Amino acid sequence: MENSIFVVMETAGGAIKNVGLEMLSPAKEIAAAKGLKTAAVIIGSGVDEAAKQAANYGADCVITVDAPEYETYSSDEYAAALAQLCEKYSPEAVFIGATPNGKDLAPRVAAKLNTGCAADAVGVKLGDDGKIVFTCPVFGGNILADNVIDTRPQMGTIRGGVFKKAEVSDASANVVKETVTLKDGDVKTKIADVVKEISESVNLEDAEVIVAGGRGMGSPENFALVKELADLLGGVVGATRAPIESGWISKAHQIGQSGKIVAPKLYIACGISGATQHVTGMVGSDYIVAINKDEDAPIFEIANVGIVGNVLQVIPAMIEEIKKMRA
Repeated sequence: MENSIFVVMETAGGAIKNVGLEMLSPAKEIAAAKGLKTAAVIIGSGVDEAAKQAANYGADCVITVDAPEYETYSSDEYAAALAQLCEKYSPEAVFIGATPNGKDLAPRVAAKLNTGCAADAVGVKLGDDGKIVFTCPVFGGNILADNVIDTRPQMGTIRGGVFKKAEVSDASANVVKETVTLKDGDVKTKIADVVKEISESVNLEDAEVIVAGGRGMGSPENFALVKELADLLGGVVGATRAPIESGWISKAHQIGQSGKIVAPKLYIACGISGATQHVTGMVGSDYIVAINKDEDAPIFEIANVGIVGNVLQVIPAMIEEIKKMRA
């Protein structure tokens, strides 16, 4: 679709990953201001249901490349296919989720199109000059910088959890099925086998309640209080880097710049000081409760409710009160 913003949808198990649906929100807002359309782009195998899902979340058009050779992500094949779609439709901008695959795909496509690419954006808006402004963390996340791509298409990878998904509807969208013919030299590598890593499954990105613990919990025995509170609230356990490096909990629970980006309805920060590297991963939460004995801790600057006190006394008190309310 010409005169559009491409939103590249990554799928897993036949469904679109959340970040793809989230990116539709800023894409539609910018598209409306510029008189453009939003086009969801899905490359894969057996993507009919994913195409319907993209339409239900507000895509004006869905472009699919559906073939068995795209069942598993491959840098060469996906980059060549997406670049060909961009050359055909000349989108104004291309948004790609900042997932491991997305971070691999975006710069490859940008190089093929001879354009720039903003990385790991935590904000996207339309500038006064009509160009898209990507706000990205730099210098270890200590500074946020605004980036503008002067070439076309304006490309950027966008973090998950930054934007809210639109409400689900029964909307329909025109689905354009494209067939991409790869050129000689497009594919330089071949995937011989795919081995899935056996790891702890922690769905932080979709959790509505997260109770996270930091260095202030003091020990693995104390950190168990975080899990107890999370279980009581029907939530998921999160953590900063310190407890993970100390071996209190697995890396699958890490939230922050080097972990997962989350945006739950309720985020309870226990013994977390509020370093930028962690805050950038949870600042999009709807409601933040912070518990810390240091009244000057940076976490209180973003908290909706701040509790100054010993976390080892506050959490047991919270657990007891919640149990009383449910008795």
